[in-house]
Amino acid sequence: MSSQFSITDAAKACKQASLRIAQLTNAEKNSVLEDIAKAIIAHSDAILDENQKDIDAGKVKGLSNAMLDRLLLTPERIADISDAIIDITRLDDPTGSISNLALRPNGIQVGKMRIPLGVIAMIYEARPNVTAEAAALCLKSGNGVVLRGGSEAIHSNKAIARCIGLALKQHSINQEAVLIVPDTSRAVINELLTLRQSIDLVIPRGGEGLINFVTDNSAIPVIQHFKGVCHLFVDKFANLDKALNLLINGKTQKPSACNAIETLIVHQDIAEQFLPIVAASFAEKGVKVHACDKSLPFFQGAELATDQDYDAEYLDDEIAIKVVNSYESAIDHINQFSSDHTEVIVTQDTSRAQQFVRRINSSVVMVNASSRFSDGGQLGLGAEIGISTSRLHAYGPMGLEALTTEKFVVFGDGHTR
Repeated sequence: MSSQFSITDAAKACKQASLRIAQLTNAEKNSVLEDIAKAIIAHSDAILDENQKDIDAGKVKGLSNAMLDRLLLTPERIADISDAIIDITRLDDPTGSISNLALRPNGIQVGKMRIPLGVIAMIYEARPNVTAEAAALCLKSGNGVVLRGGSEAIHSNKAIARCIGLALKQHSINQEAVLIVPDTSRAVINELLTLRQSIDLVIPRGGEGLINFVTDNSAIPVIQHFKGVCHLFVDKFANLDKALNLLINGKTQKPSACNAIETLIVHQDIAEQFLPIVAASFAEKGVKVHACDKSLPFFQGAELATDQDYDAEYLDDEIAIKVVNSYESAIDHINQFSSDHTEVIVTQDTSRAQQFVRRINSSVVMVNASSRFSDGGQLGLGAEIGISTSRLHAYGPMGLEALTTEKFVVFGDGHTR
């Protein structure tokens, strides 16, 4: 860390650089992103070397397996990062187009043009892929970006940042348009959160403690994603083979993901049929179970679940289970413990599926589909910059359009009021 670094000065420079980014054409922005993707592949060995430093330090610090998995880069994951950036180039540019242009009775024409927000500040932990994908999304949507990653990923983040800087320099763009904060202290976050003249939106990604701290201390609007307590409700009219596949995929395919299933809810009418096959699968997969009194007998070595268990985001091979006596009880349980992330119902009853979609207002609601589809790329947004569980202008996975706003545009011919 350079003792000369000033987040205030750096954010001002990013704000100034963002004015140039906002004026780039779609073709120009795509060209920059293509060169970033190429640079990441070309320097993948250097990125992996730096990532190994972070992994080694993380093990010494005692980071959890879930955190280490988020931190880890492999040749395949680096290729995925590059591919995600290329995917962003294929998305429509949301900025510049005028919509809903209409002639008013007073003679003027009124429409709305989508424009960049300005400068986005990302504060995140242990996710070096965020460095590349957030930069790409912000550039494509015409924004500057301030990236403050955690100390556990500092070497990886700097290595990726060097690739981004090379591409920006190649296109004669001020490299401060994508600002990697080299200072990983909490003090720099405190100062950053006061810079409302330079920064327009803060998006924190990390643990609940980080989200709470940013929300409580920011003078800048914050997009919140507290945690992903995702539920899977197996209705009494469910296809049990389908339900088991969705459960295993949602819980074990990537348990460290925020869209992994954390609570299984089972209708009592099918519990005796379904829970034994769940128990066998969980035993094979090594899933730790916190079970209610009705489901506890089905699971060897399970613990009796408490309200804290139903409120937990495990991010590991661990799950809470609740048997309910009715459809209404399932809805009530979800509404009580939901973090507004993702909820799934498994049912062959169309009416009950439709009720579930209407009555559950989490940011993503699914019928007979894995919670793992709750992802910007899977939902057609390209790489996501985060998931909002705040019911603001953005709710759920946030893609390009969520990084823009609209201004009114008025056309007249000397009209006066």
